Formats: sequence, C-alpha cells, structure tokens
Amino acid sequence: MNLVLFGPPGAGKGTQAKLLMEHRSLPQLSTGDMLRRAITEGTELGRNAKAIMDRGDLVSDDIVIGIVAERLNQPDCASGAVFDGFPRTIAQAEALDRLLQSLGKKIDLAIELKVNDEVLIERSANRVKEMIAAGQNPRADDTPETLRNRLDVYYRNTAPLIAYYRNQGKLKTVHGMAPIPEVTKSIAALLDGAS
Repeated sequence: MNLVLFGPPGAGKGTQAKLLMEHRSLPQLSTGDMLRRAITEGTELGRNAKAIMDRGDLVSDDIVIGIVAERLNQPDCASGAVFDGFPRTIAQAEALDRLLQSLGKKIDLAIELKVNDEVLIERSANRVKEMIAAGQNPRADDTPETLRNRLDVYYRNTAPLIAYYRNQGKLKTVHGMAPIPEVTKSIAALLDGAS
C-alpha cells in the first residue's frame, strides 16, 4: 500500500509515518529527511538544498522527484511506502503518479492531518526554548518565524492537494490535534478500511 500523509509543517506527519513503519512495515519516505541527509553528507544537492530549506522554501521538483525515484527502487519499498510530507504541490503529485504508474503502482490513500496553525507556532516556540535550555542548537528551519513562512508556503502550494486527492476518491482527513495514540488509531482504521 502506498500512502500519502500531508498537512501543515508540525502536524505530526513524521511521527505517524514512523509509527506506520513500526506497526505496518511500510518504509517512511521523508523527502525532508533525505534532503537533510544530503546536507549532512555535504553533497552538491545538500548544499543547494540547505540554502533553500533554511529559508523555509521548497526545493525544485526535479531534485525531489529524483530522490524519490531512487528511494522507490530500494527493496524495502516493494510492498509500498508512506510518503511523509510529499508530494507538496500538484505538479509533484502528478509526477509521483506518473512515476508510480511506470512501476505498476499507485497511491492508495491520501490522509490529511488537520491542525490549528497557532498551536503549531506555539509548539515550535516552546520546542526552541526547550532545546536552548537543554544546551542544544535548534535547526535553522525550526523556529516560529520560519514555521510561519512554511505555513504560508503550505497553504499556497500544498493545500490544493486536498481537492486533487478528493477528486481521485483517495482523500481521508484525520484530526491531527488529537493525542498521538488517537491519531494513530484513526489512521489505522482508515488503512484497515482501505485494505
């Protein structure tokens, strides 16, 4: 099963994708993690992506689709995957559909995690304060100011995916502000119903 998890930054996509990986053996495909790995490794892609991500902007579709294509060819993706925060635009969704079709696969379900933006910004500010108090350095892209920019980018570019997947009959919505176990249970019910 190929599943898309989407919602604003900080909605819990990564947390839920990790839980799906543990409980359903579906690999988590996080373009953010893949890009951060390239940044850490200092690759050319990583250096280019770092400047873009630090501003809270999106990297080019060509870069992202290329990373996803490479990852989908790994053996652990043979039975499906959880796309964590990807696609982020209609163009990426269309490119992903074409890529999956070329592999004889498709997106089976798209789950939107609905959240409250102001609560997300407050959580981000608290997380930064906690990290600083613990002697840690927050990531440059993990501040309330950057989050506000990322939310603007999300509503401009990614929110149209709601209609895209609704029109395909694949969209389901989960209340993302619920406690993590409740969100997990809601997603499990959707997956069980789609199987």
